[in-house]
Amino acid sequence: MSEGSTDDPDAERQRIRERKLQELQERLEAGELGADGGATAGGDATSGVEDAGAGRTAPTEPIEITGETQLQETIDAYDVVLVDCYAEWCGPCQMMKPAIEAVAADTPAAVATVDIDRNRGVAAALGARSVPTLVLYANGQPVERLVGAQDRATLERLIGEYG
Repeated sequence: MSEGSTDDPDAERQRIRERKLQELQERLEAGELGADGGATAGGDATSGVEDAGAGRTAPTEPIEITGETQLQETIDAYDVVLVDCYAEWCGPCQMMKPAIEAVAADTPAAVATVDIDRNRGVAAALGARSVPTLVLYANGQPVERLVGAQDRATLERLIGEYG
């Protein structure tokens, strides 16, 4: 989780909501959004905050998953969720980190990360036998599984198919 966060998921959600509201307000004031909240001709509709469905706006930063309950709540809360199973010692995982962060910021999907060494039960539940393993969920169901390093364009294309 981000700096200053607690283990309270409700508090984390509230911080995310407040940050999203502030980002939207800044974009509106900068003229990047039209009155309806959509991107204007000068803005890029994929670069900002978008509705991920299920009444929730996806966070612009990856959600660090620390337990199976949190994983299920995240999958249930958003229409499209990309789960990245990684390890700190994994070179390809570290190479993918900027792409994972960009996908979180620039797509309507929620992005969740699972450190397999700290969360072995979650990794096992996801079927992550090697890293990196990415699982894409749409409407609560796993629809794609990718093993090995993936580039940003591949991840964005997959999310676009389901989002």
